[in-house]
Parts: sequence; C-alpha cells; structure tokens
Amino acid sequence: MVRRYAIIGTGAIGGYYGACLQRGGAEVHFLLHSDYDHVVNHGLVIESVAGDFALPKVYAHRHTDTMPPIDVVIIALKTTQNALLPQLLPPILGPETALLTLQNGFGIEAELAHWVGHDQLARPQNPTILGGLCMICANKVGPGTIRHLDYGSVLLGQHRADHQPAGVSPLLSAIGQDFQAGQVTVDMVDDLRLARWRKLMWNIPFNGLSVVMNATTAEMMADPTIRQLAEQLMVEVLGAAQCDGDRFSPGQGRHLPPELIAHMLTHTEHMAPYRTSMKIDFDQGRPLELEAIYGNPLRAAQAAGAAVPTIESLYHQLKAMDCAPKHQ
Repeated sequence: MVRRYAIIGTGAIGGYYGACLQRGGAEVHFLLHSDYDHVVNHGLVIESVAGDFALPKVYAHRHTDTMPPIDVVIIALKTTQNALLPQLLPPILGPETALLTLQNGFGIEAELAHWVGHDQLARPQNPTILGGLCMICANKVGPGTIRHLDYGSVLLGQHRADHQPAGVSPLLSAIGQDFQAGQVTVDMVDDLRLARWRKLMWNIPFNGLSVVMNATTAEMMADPTIRQLAEQLMVEVLGAAQCDGDRFSPGQGRHLPPELIAHMLTHTEHMAPYRTSMKIDFDQGRPLELEAIYGNPLRAAQAAGAAVPTIESLYHQLKAMDCAPKHQ
C-alpha cells in the first residue's frame, strides 16, 4: 500500500522528512507559503551530510483544500503556529486519517487530540495521534532548500489519553517502514511520554541557553560554566520524568538513566557547531516555542511534585526576552 502524506509546514523538519518519504516511494503533498512558486518550478533540494538529493517535482499546495484525502498528516509547524491548525486540518481529515506531529516539546499530542476531537472538525472523539521525535540538525537555507548537518533519525510513538505506554500499533509500524524506505533511521517507542522527556533533556538546556548566552552548541560546550548549567538542567529534567511516571505507577516512575546526561554532553561536544532552532527564531524576531518546550513540562513537573528551579528560572528569563520589543 502506498500511503498518502500531507506535510503541514515545509520548513527544515517538514521539508527534510517529507522529501525522504517521497524518495522512499510515498505520495507526499507539501503545504507551502512563501516558497510555493519556487518549489513548483524547481522542486525541493536537500543538502545532506548523508548525501545530497533533489526532488524536481513535488505535489505543492498553497492551501490544504486543494489536497486529496490524506492517510497521514505530518504536522511540522512551529508550535507557536498551532492556532492555525483548526483552519488547516479539516479539509484533509477523514475518519481514518492519522496525525503525526514532528514538533518539539511536551504535551503536544494531548492538545492536538483535544483540537481534532471537536465536533466542528467532524472527527471521532478518539483520533489516532502519533508523535515523532526528530534527532536532527537541519536548517532551511533558501527557497526550497534544506541543509541537513548532522544526525537524522526519528523516534515514533503513539499517544494515549491516559499517558500510559501505548505499545507499537500496525499503523505505527507501517509508517516507520515508509520512513525507512526513505533512508531514515527509525526507532519505535512504547512510551511516547518518556521519549518526550528524554528529548527535553537536550532541548531544555541547549535551546534556551543558546538564546540567553548568544552561542552555538560548540561555544556553549567550550565554556565550563555554561556546560555545568546545561548539566544541572538535565538533572532536573531527569527528576521531573521520574516524578511524572510515579503519578501513574507509584514507585516505578519513568526512568531515564543518569548516564544519559554524560552521553548527551559528549555527543553535543562532538556535533557540528549548531545554531539551535530557538536561537534562529530569536535572531529572526520570531516568537519562541516557550510553552511547548518549557511551560508545559514545567507545569507537569510541578504538578508531579518535582523540584525544577533552574528550568523555571530559564523559562521566565526566556519569556522576558521573547516579549522584549526588539531582538538583536
């Protein structure tokens, strides 16, 4: 079966993974804005450490209402644009359409399930919501052009309303096979919420500190003080995950191994110098994804009784910087 995908948000993430899916044989429809004319005429170009490739012809759309019925909607917008989803999604949602969010942060799947479960979207009350965690360094460097700098794998999991592990469904496995056909390394996770906490162990320190410290990953890792602060933030995320799991299974928790901290620091030290997505947004004067990456996990941690003072301090500092009248 050839699945039909819609990419909502053809930036670095949506463009890269959508292009890989098309390369693997899937039918992919891309929602574009400023790049529409360029992509219609020239297609998509991926400059990748794993090997460059181009798609001279793609299904490009200015609006979702020109798309055909879709099997899997991939949401790759910034979470600050999620208010657009109630207008973008209805034309392409059928009774069996699954939604896969590739967005950063925490609590995204629950918000998405709430929105698409509303009667006005003509959806079942328990839509299939999937989450993908993209382990990638990539930037959009020009119209229809994405530069893939490092990594590139994706973790896929299924959302459950009760936040318990959902296992791996046949649909999730099939989507994973489509990614693999496009030369993307895929891992399946039983517990999507735990995987979200795991990725936050990197995103919370390095996205926020890159803005506050005006630094790339290489510059942050070269500074012992920033490195120590990043490590403290990781310790707090690890503790928050443990407490979050204890809410559902007292004494068991959601365990992230302590050695993961050293592992992530070492990997960051050796990755190609990278300006995080939050730093790029800040430099370009765009709103920061603060609620998804900081606010939601902070509130979940506090509700579970976890002490996260460093995360809270960084969150409020970033909010103040985000609200400043001018980004320099």
